[in-house]
Amino acid sequence: MSNSPPLAYANYPSLAGRTVFVTGGSSGIGSDIVIAFARQGAKVGFTGRNAAAAAQVVEAASAVGPEPLFISSDAIDVSALQAAIAQTAGTFGDISVLINNVANDQRHDLMSVTADDFDARVAVNLRPHFFAAQAVVAGMRRLGGGAIINLGSTSWIIKGKGYPVYATCKSATVGLTRSLARELGEHNIRVNTLTPGWIMTEKQMTHWVDEAGERAMNENQCLPGRIVGSDVANLALFLAADDSRMVTAQDFVIDAGWT
Repeated sequence: MSNSPPLAYANYPSLAGRTVFVTGGSSGIGSDIVIAFARQGAKVGFTGRNAAAAAQVVEAASAVGPEPLFISSDAIDVSALQAAIAQTAGTFGDISVLINNVANDQRHDLMSVTADDFDARVAVNLRPHFFAAQAVVAGMRRLGGGAIINLGSTSWIIKGKGYPVYATCKSATVGLTRSLARELGEHNIRVNTLTPGWIMTEKQMTHWVDEAGERAMNENQCLPGRIVGSDVANLALFLAADDSRMVTAQDFVIDAGWT
């Protein structure tokens, strides 16, 4: 969860009481998304692998809205992911909003990647998006519509080094969004990509942000300051709400003007 400055949060009445499912919601951007939707009065189910971190998210979300449901699940296990979606729907009702957030930007060397490595990275950075979307369609059709938001990344846009498979998966997210938008539009299901730049999550600050990274942000961002998870979550709220009812197949970048 980010230490963002106090904001006068927008209120989206259409989100109150709706069921939202977030993959990878126990830490990073995902945790801010869970809390943001709870603040709107949404009923949120989310997955993750870190139960201790998830407990903190549940506590923070419960302080501002309905208590979310945490389901311990590894996104690479498609059956477990779809079971978590079914459990959330069974607890709260059909899912109206799906946030495909889970990802792992672990660095890797091009020449060292094996076929198994490649498949493993796709299994966390792209495959869950597809099968989570597949699992919510029936419920969204019963509801008369819904919103799917796929989290992308500017990594491939800025030609970042050190994570070629991750970047490939994130570029494919845009294609997935546009394909699903056409497939599902007739059912009033909107599909968009939300593409963050370099977000100052605990993981990024601990693993990747160094002096060179700070200089890169200073030099490339049009806006001063640093982007935090709640900045991404606030845009996710708009894309999920009825306020964006005619917005689909689009890619929304939040990177302080880097790209």
